[in-house]
Amino acid sequence: MTKDRVALISCWDKSGIIPLAESLIDQGWTIISTGGTASTLSESGVSVTDVSDYTGHPSFLDGRVKTLHPAIFGGILARRHCPEDMEALGEFGYLPIDLVVVNLYPFEATLASSPSEAEILEKIDVGGATLLRAAAKNFPSVMVCCDPSDYPGLLKALNLGDVDAVFRRRLAGSAFRHLSRYDALIADYLDPTTQYPDELTLPLKKKWSLRYGENPHQSAAFYSYPGNTSVDLSAMELLMGPELSFNNIVDIDAAVGLLSEFDEPGACAVKHTNPCGVSLGDDIASAFSAAYESDPVSIFGGVVALNRPVDMDVVSFIVDKKLFLEVLIAPSFSEDALTRLARRKKLRVIAHPGLKEIRRGDHDSSARRLGRFVSGGVLLNSPDVGAVSVTDWTVAGQYAPTDAQWRDAEFAWLVAKHTKSNAIVIARDQRTLGVGAGQMNRVGSAQLALDNAGDAAEGAVLASDGFLPFDDVAQAASRAGIGVIVQPGGSLRDEDSIKVADATGMAMLFTGRRHFRH
Repeated sequence: MTKDRVALISCWDKSGIIPLAESLIDQGWTIISTGGTASTLSESGVSVTDVSDYTGHPSFLDGRVKTLHPAIFGGILARRHCPEDMEALGEFGYLPIDLVVVNLYPFEATLASSPSEAEILEKIDVGGATLLRAAAKNFPSVMVCCDPSDYPGLLKALNLGDVDAVFRRRLAGSAFRHLSRYDALIADYLDPTTQYPDELTLPLKKKWSLRYGENPHQSAAFYSYPGNTSVDLSAMELLMGPELSFNNIVDIDAAVGLLSEFDEPGACAVKHTNPCGVSLGDDIASAFSAAYESDPVSIFGGVVALNRPVDMDVVSFIVDKKLFLEVLIAPSFSEDALTRLARRKKLRVIAHPGLKEIRRGDHDSSARRLGRFVSGGVLLNSPDVGAVSVTDWTVAGQYAPTDAQWRDAEFAWLVAKHTKSNAIVIARDQRTLGVGAGQMNRVGSAQLALDNAGDAAEGAVLASDGFLPFDDVAQAASRAGIGVIVQPGGSLRDEDSIKVADATGMAMLFTGRRHFRH
């Protein structure tokens, strides 16, 4: 073996390694490689030295030990500016290794294939991870590359001569990030029951760069969890329209989460994360029409999610109403529907096949922990799933709802669950009539919802996501002719609201559970 620059290449994902190795050979590099990688390179005519020939020690323990040898790690970790390190290498006849190209066993992909534990354990990479860590630690002297997408940039830098320190540092940082995610995946597999560990690394991976953040001057990106299911947002596909923004995805998440509560054909219009129109129907076109009629003003510029395929009946309704939407998301779209929607250049049309599969609670339960970044840290809590069944609700006053009102009470309660607190939802016939969201006091939210419902509030259901601390909401509901109030109950002054309901013929239902959403 010559004393030219030495590269060690050991990759499970072999995409791009042949042109990379060929370019290195053309530049006078010597290549050391392992097992399958060495075979792939050799079969392609690339001159390569097997790591066993270089170290003088064969691979053993079924390949568990291949590169864990002083000849390898001495060559990587030796500090080039330290005479003692370089003399030690020379004393043993080891060469400095200047480039490490490694990617790891596919632990995440293996998990997804439902293997045995023995198969999973064999896909925990030890040698490769150690090579990356050693090379990244010694980045002033050693280049490290773990991502095939970085090969072109690496070759370009090498063609220009010495690779500068900034690029070396970036590659080292990329290696440590890769290792951090890899280790987090393993930790979550080995210890899945610890929901809030003392130390937490979230194994997120960038899915998309976004058009912008909450405002156009802010940048943003979307990161996905591993093991994504068909109901996750990472499964959606932008078919046409501008790139997605931060706000688009936040609103889509709100709409998809709300629709996950229902099996029936349903439509949900969202504006600023709050539902402004929700309806169930015999078919998706009728559901969408009813959701629109709930609040035809607020839906303008909103996000609409449908849990059934979009056909020309839906598109014709959008065209007839001259309705401008930011996003239309559904499981699929007919060809003629896509052709007609293509004329709307500013509309984002998104296919999310999982929308037809989502059932109650699936959306939230797909994540073990829901979080929010705050100054200096992250808040985590378990998802709000497992709503109390209506069979466990109690009739708190003298009057009981009709069968139709029971159905509407459950519908309104589930919509309120997905509305920013303080939340009040007015509904009848499985559609919203008015929504009051995010107000600083509950009676303010109630008045907004009742004003939006207008005369249609007569005989309808009013749902409150939290208990009624005073009788003011019940008083406002009685004046509007509301037929049923559904709320968690539990206030010290519950009796005040019950008295108002009894005096005016309203039914009062207690669910026993609140659904705040901040």
